[in-house]
Amino acid sequence: MAIQLIQFHTLTHDTQPKPPLSTTTTTTNHHRLSSLQVNAVSGKAQQLLQSGTVRPIRPKDAASAMESEGYILLDIRPEWEREKARVKGSLHVPLFVKDMDNSLLTLLKKWVHFGYIGLWTGQNFTMINPEFVEKVEMEVPDKDTKLLVACGEGLRSIMAVSKLHEEGYGNLGWLAGGFNRAGEDDFPNVEGTEKLQYATIGGVSYYFLQLLVLLQAVGNKA
Repeated sequence: MAIQLIQFHTLTHDTQPKPPLSTTTTTTNHHRLSSLQVNAVSGKAQQLLQSGTVRPIRPKDAASAMESEGYILLDIRPEWEREKARVKGSLHVPLFVKDMDNSLLTLLKKWVHFGYIGLWTGQNFTMINPEFVEKVEMEVPDKDTKLLVACGEGLRSIMAVSKLHEEGYGNLGWLAGGFNRAGEDDFPNVEGTEKLQYATIGGVSYYFLQLLVLLQAVGNKA
């Protein structure tokens, strides 16, 4: 099961469709957002969103939710993504950590992963952080705290939301679509060397992105 989750996590950066986001105020809109990127994760995640138990919040509405409604941003991306770009003041507890197992079988899986996924996307071979919930409880002991859970594309964060809900956190928000859908000014206090919406991209695909950005800049000047 863990292997399937890892494969799903690494493949979704390039294969998961990203339809336009809708508003979050009606049952229909909750359904649309829940269908956005969580169909392949679990039926429970969909139920949490559709029932309104977990609130989907678009990146453009996140700053307002934090400033006026008291949501605390919980970044669950792995360390290598957060190093590139992060929202200042956000909490960080990674849902996935680098798999340090060096058994023969794991090394073979890592080799296959690097050849087919890691080289292109720059993603490490990972495993679910066994201390994820424990670390969140240390950072946020009050389970009535409003937490806005976020990752790069929204898939890992909805998994994290499900785990936190099971452990009694009752005021959870999900950053719908993840940081990848953030606009230039959605999160005004961003630290790091990259734009927040590009921090998930790595490997060979990162250099293609840089080339596209350069060509766009040249085209605009022309």
